[in-house]
Amino acid sequence: MIQAWTGRLLHIEPDRLQRILAISLPIIGGMLSQSVINLIDAAMVGRLGDQALAAVGIGSYAAFIMVSLVMGISSAVQSLVARRQGAGDTKRLNEPFMAGLQLAVVFSIPLSLLLILAAPVLIPLLTDDPEVAAIAVPYFQWRAAALIAVAMNFVYRGFWAGISETRFYLRILLIMHLANVAISYLLIFGMGSWEGVGPVGSGMGTAVSLVLGSGLYTWLTFRRQRHRLGNISLPNRTTLRQLITLAGPNSLQQTLFAFGISVFFWIIGQISTQAHAIGHILISLQLLLILPAVGMGIASTSLVGHALGAGKPTDAHRSGWEVVRVTILIMLILGAPLWMFPEAILTVFTNDPQLIELGVLPLRLTGLVILLEVTAMVLTQALLGAGASKQVMRINLLMQWCVLLPLAYLIGPVAGFGLLGVWILQGLQRIVLSLIYSLIWQRRQWTSLIH
Repeated sequence: MIQAWTGRLLHIEPDRLQRILAISLPIIGGMLSQSVINLIDAAMVGRLGDQALAAVGIGSYAAFIMVSLVMGISSAVQSLVARRQGAGDTKRLNEPFMAGLQLAVVFSIPLSLLLILAAPVLIPLLTDDPEVAAIAVPYFQWRAAALIAVAMNFVYRGFWAGISETRFYLRILLIMHLANVAISYLLIFGMGSWEGVGPVGSGMGTAVSLVLGSGLYTWLTFRRQRHRLGNISLPNRTTLRQLITLAGPNSLQQTLFAFGISVFFWIIGQISTQAHAIGHILISLQLLLILPAVGMGIASTSLVGHALGAGKPTDAHRSGWEVVRVTILIMLILGAPLWMFPEAILTVFTNDPQLIELGVLPLRLTGLVILLEVTAMVLTQALLGAGASKQVMRINLLMQWCVLLPLAYLIGPVAGFGLLGVWILQGLQRIVLSLIYSLIWQRRQWTSLIH
């Protein structure tokens, strides 16, 4: 009933709407569950004191940058698998999948070893407190040790999303998250006469759960769902080259985006201490709010890849706009509380009336602008499905590093327009991104990028 009404409202046929939701909802559920686990993790470590919480926060941020180095492999595998799926070439689904696993192993093992060895030098650069660094270093080293599992899990996610079976991805991800909570709690606080290992246990628990998830994905893919792979063989050079061409620019973009967030946060800190404090809350809420849009965008990667693989560029174009419309409706519902009840939301995170007053207008702005910026989020992923990873990288990095960050510094700390001025600029930058990607999508030059 609701789905039929939604389809009529958005002018999308029921079967097409069902397909969009079937791919996207498990991905969105997985992303939201990860955010919940991060909050639970912070709550557990927070019981050990401010230094422990700060150390895990620093280690987690460093791990976020590390993970972004291999993140592009997921969309690359998804794009190539979706192409073959759409073309009905199911016997060759294994080629991009096996190429992804090979790339994950070859790239992540030396990177993992390098980061483990470099951690005692790199992590202290992020904090002036030696006691915080003493906790953050081993925490990050455990996270770095599991990088191969992270990379492999991205490959599995790309494969299952590419064949539109994201429910398998969600099931194993939920098992991973539950295991993470249980193992981390045991390692942090111990049991019986054993006192545990303290905050470092959080990193150990995360690492163990990632390896567990990788093992479950391997069992599911190679044993329970073996028939979906076709004839397994080592990847050929052409497929491996295609994968690297798609994955490299996206991983670079994700890494520089992660650095860009830290620079943006630093710029806010130059405005005032209060802006720094409320800015942390606003950015956290913003990153949480966009997760459904990112999940919908990942669905568009598969839909566009399927359509192009089947030789239906018009259908691919249509799918991109259909996902945009569904995402706008979802974000309208999720963003409404931000501009209707900003004070109540901010009160959950702080009781300081000055901070709440400072954050009300930026939070209202976030709830409104999100409706206009989701077009860029969805069409970015849709273009990745079409193989336009280099173009996406150039546009996003140019708009972030050459437009947003320099202007934010000039408008906020230099010109004195404060947090609200920076937030308005950020909203305008994202609206411009949506206009740019809308134009690119309409021109349809992306229809012949992968052959």
